[in-house]
Amino acid sequence: MEYRIGLAQVETRLGDVDTNLEIAAGAVRRASTEGVQLLVLPELALTGYLLQDLVPEVAMRADDPRLLGVAAGVPGLLVAVGFVEETDEHRYCNSAALVRDGALVGLHRKVYLPTYGLFDEGRFTRTGDRIRTHDAGMPIGRIGLSVCEDFWHASLPMLQAFDGASLLVNLAAGPSRAPGSSAGLAAISSWHKMQDTYALLGTVPLAFCNRVGNEEGLTFWGGSRIVAADGSAVVQAPLWEEAFVVGTLDTDDLRMTRYGLPILADERLELVRRELDRIIGERAGIDGAADS
Repeated sequence: MEYRIGLAQVETRLGDVDTNLEIAAGAVRRASTEGVQLLVLPELALTGYLLQDLVPEVAMRADDPRLLGVAAGVPGLLVAVGFVEETDEHRYCNSAALVRDGALVGLHRKVYLPTYGLFDEGRFTRTGDRIRTHDAGMPIGRIGLSVCEDFWHASLPMLQAFDGASLLVNLAAGPSRAPGSSAGLAAISSWHKMQDTYALLGTVPLAFCNRVGNEEGLTFWGGSRIVAADGSAVVQAPLWEEAFVVGTLDTDDLRMTRYGLPILADERLELVRRELDRIIGERAGIDGAADS
């Protein structure tokens, strides 16, 4: 069974939630005309990226009507969108929400907050502490949500694959250090190699949506793409400019890929757990860990 994914590679406005909601609404209207079942918007699509002390001002709770209404007017459309979440404990998280028909289908709080190079996220938002998949219903199945840097830690997408994900969705706001330079293009190439590898090793398709535009001296490169479960590219957006691209995935392709390459079925998770327990114990200096 086929389904269509739309990637809205947009330029968001820093700190301007109302305008960003209008941008998202435009992408929803486009998705409706394109027959899309899942629309993916970038990381922090409702707020902009370099927020710093604007975080409390633009944050919203996961039950905020503005968030839940992102897909309003298009019954059945599933939307993945990034926002700043304020939790019940007044923690602020860089989160991704799955919404449909005015309801929250899934939520992921960014687990890995980069604090190197250009990044200083750990000062302004808190880390997530759960890695889950979310049931989107047929034909998509279970979705593993992640946010940008999460994909630079192989444990997260692979845990989601083991947890039954039939699609990985990564929302990103990836800036380029030197737009158009050989170093910048090499970094983009590394992103794509990483995505292809996760798809192939997890035998799971993925959708990656990265923003574009400029913000406080940072340039975001776009390059959003959909990758099939065999690691082949289905569709890819251009670099540096806004775009709306649509790709089609087929559940039969996933089924046959996993039949021909039964990596997940052959994985020995009990062995992995035992060895992880040993490594954690050795690092913590727990007596007897090396012999367990």
